[in-house]
Amino acid sequence: MILCFDIGGSRIKAAVAEAGRLDPLGDCPTPGQDFDAFLAALAGFAAGHALRGVAISIAGVVAPETGRITVANIPCADGRALAEEISAALRLPVLVLNDADCFALAEARQGAGRGHRSVFGVILGTGVGGGLVIDGRLVQGAGGYAGEWGHGPVVAAPWDLPCGCGLRGCVDAVGGARGLEKLHAGLHGGAQPATAILADWGRGAAPAGQTVALWLNLIAPPLALVVNVLGASVLPVGGGLSNVPALLSALDRRVRAAILRPTDIPLIVPALCRPEPGLIGAAEAGLEAFG
Repeated sequence: MILCFDIGGSRIKAAVAEAGRLDPLGDCPTPGQDFDAFLAALAGFAAGHALRGVAISIAGVVAPETGRITVANIPCADGRALAEEISAALRLPVLVLNDADCFALAEARQGAGRGHRSVFGVILGTGVGGGLVIDGRLVQGAGGYAGEWGHGPVVAAPWDLPCGCGLRGCVDAVGGARGLEKLHAGLHGGAQPATAILADWGRGAAPAGQTVALWLNLIAPPLALVVNVLGASVLPVGGGLSNVPALLSALDRRVRAAILRPTDIPLIVPALCRPEPGLIGAAEAGLEAFG
């Protein structure tokens, strides 16, 4: 049995896993400013279980060369050799993975990517993320970065929308829910949540239609390039925007029209591992790592 965590900026979700089974243990607030409290929260879930390891999905990037994590929304953990410090506190081996990577692994093995050799998991939530699984194995690049199609100067937006990573022209600045809201404000003024914009679009409202058309124009070409480069045969999508089937269908049509390989089979599909893909992906990786 292993202990799994899905750690975000606001909540820590926990489960225990063994072959073919994942049992949730509940959740608790994430102590973002106090590392001792952060460790104590994890230890609380470990108590009373016979464990052979801990696998963690977290909204950060671990540099494989140093083991240190960059995690903006949990300041007390940022810059630490997180696996090493948690391992010392819990006296167990610890594996720490990026949450988008865990999502992609879950979908490749248990979700919409089953039976596909090359699976690119896409996150369209508050921002944009991704993870790559080939032949059932998670691909992790130099510095811990792979699958990050949300970053890099590739988008020619009509307004200067800087990205949180420090670059400009990133898909992340326009492709997630906050990006959709910025595009709508730039076109029409005012502030409107993404949920309302998409609801208006579904009803045929012209202003929302213009916003979604611009959104598709900006993110479909980079995503098509990802498909061409990786040869992915399916792109499961998670995050809040994935809950709008018509939006995913529109994006799928645009991407398939822009790739080299002709196909009538949808590429961009809703993720199937709901509601806890982070825990599922962490369990898959942990059970493999700790045998």
